[in-house]
Amino acid sequence: MKLHEVRVYKSEENLKREDQLAWKIAAVASDKVAVDDEVTEMVINRIIENASVAVASLIRKPVVSARSQALAHSKSAGGAGANIFGLPADKRVSVEWAAWANGVAVRELDYHDTFLAEEYSHPGDNIPPMIAVAQHVGCDGMSLIRGIATGYEIQIDLARAISLHRHKIDHVAHLGPSAAAGIGAMLGLDTEVIYQAIGQALHTTTATRQSRKGEISSWKAHAPALAGKVAIESIDRAMRGETSPTPIYEGEDGVIAWLLSGPGVVYKVPLPEAGEAKRAILLSYPKEHSAEYQAQALIDLARKINAEHPEATNPDNVESIVIHTSHHTHFVIGSGANDPQKYDPTANRETLDHSIPYMFTVALQDGDWHHVRSYLPERAQRVDTVALWHKVTTVEDPEWSRRYLSTDPDEMAFGGRVVITLKNGTVIEDELAVADAHIHGARPFGREQYIHKFRTLAEGIVDEQEIERFLELVQRLPELSANEMAGLTVTARAGYLDSVVEPKGLF
Repeated sequence: MKLHEVRVYKSEENLKREDQLAWKIAAVASDKVAVDDEVTEMVINRIIENASVAVASLIRKPVVSARSQALAHSKSAGGAGANIFGLPADKRVSVEWAAWANGVAVRELDYHDTFLAEEYSHPGDNIPPMIAVAQHVGCDGMSLIRGIATGYEIQIDLARAISLHRHKIDHVAHLGPSAAAGIGAMLGLDTEVIYQAIGQALHTTTATRQSRKGEISSWKAHAPALAGKVAIESIDRAMRGETSPTPIYEGEDGVIAWLLSGPGVVYKVPLPEAGEAKRAILLSYPKEHSAEYQAQALIDLARKINAEHPEATNPDNVESIVIHTSHHTHFVIGSGANDPQKYDPTANRETLDHSIPYMFTVALQDGDWHHVRSYLPERAQRVDTVALWHKVTTVEDPEWSRRYLSTDPDEMAFGGRVVITLKNGTVIEDELAVADAHIHGARPFGREQYIHKFRTLAEGIVDEQEIERFLELVQRLPELSANEMAGLTVTARAGYLDSVVEPKGLF
């Protein structure tokens, strides 16, 4: 890896294209380096994970809405169109709208992979737009693998170096460029074309973090889907010869100057050198629980305390519960956010899955976490749960903040230390650095766990024959022909989608 210094330049400094971050990202994307076997296997794992969480969300309102929008857009000229999760494989719609619908389905439950560093991300959001394009234009399996590996590489490298949330910019601002780069790599486009697409994608995907603040709306699931859709449109425009604002990162009216740290600050962005394999996907981690990633280890810790100290589940016994954790966990999903909604029993699911006081409480009382039951209104409003929930607070611990940003795999930590003080004076204290499913956790995810997650979430939604068909196909991904890519979707059982009414809009 090579570190690239990135800063603001005045217009008269005339920064050459080859020295711009967008060009350097495009050069990585256009570098046709071989994909490692280990990376290939992880790409397959993440496609399985994406499919599992997508089918589990098929009748949720935002997904129904996005799907209905996509169905209003017939496949466009120039290709075969793309599939939508849940519908028969022969049903094709316009490529960018398929990416939109599938992106919302993947993101809705907050249940797919994550990477955390200076910025946080769900790099699996790169997958829906790439599969859609692959189906539309007829890419084979290895081309798709190369594109996904590239998308992960770019988003993770940007997240390692450039904080967006510190400036209240939503994390999908890294996703637009990464998806454009991944699609460009998959299609084998020239550096120049990918460069222009990256600039357009970044320019049009910068938005504020209000979508993840206070009462969190359904837009949270749509934001990454929009970034994927925009990336496809940016690639299309760039292929037609259209150009983008430049230099998009370094210009004196560019992203760094006005949306991020501004003039005088130098970012150091790591990118693979020419000929170097793209392996960043191996740094990302899956989710065992349907919740914000910073909650994963704390949910696991709550389950452990439930088994060892059942007395701590009764609010009548508890004086206080204090979670000592990182800056991000405290200020984004903890009490440091100062969002009263994080303690509101009537809050919506999107808000509750960004409330560590709520999630820790339910996991502590139930000794379990479920992607549906744990968020039900009757669960959130249970009297003893509300009483215990309001005794939970978070505090920032500098050591946990340091470990959160560490680049040493043995130090990296996304959990915290919990101190439960009982009314009789007993103090229960325990900590967990990483989730059980993390590569360094107690039960790291492998292919078996990804398949189990898919089977579990697809049960009752997808017929057994369709489950087996998809799993057999996706595990042959490196050898799939362009024609077989049409099967890289999952069809719901007959009648399952009939229970929902499609909303009406403009289209």
